Amino acid sequence: MTDISATEAARTFSRLLDTIEHGGRSYTIVRHGRPVAHLAPVAAGSGAAVKDLLRAHRPDAAWRDDLDELRGLVQVEERP
Repeated sequence: MTDISATEAARTFSRLLDTIEHGGRSYTIVRHGRPVAHLAPVAAGSGAAVKDLLRAHRPDAAWRDDLDELRGLVQVEERP
């Protein structure tokens, strides 16, 4: 993760966002020599990742209802 001063981040915010969005870069915003924030790409989730998680953690009696409710929220993609 690259450090960038708060002043520089403010001056170049649009360019900074472009490098995060298109280049996948992450930054630590530093003010007066102290890290105060992180800017990083948003992690993208997928239905496959949710399905893998659900398959890896089989339900038990303590949380079966919660898991069934979550499974009900998963939408199967229909592809031609």
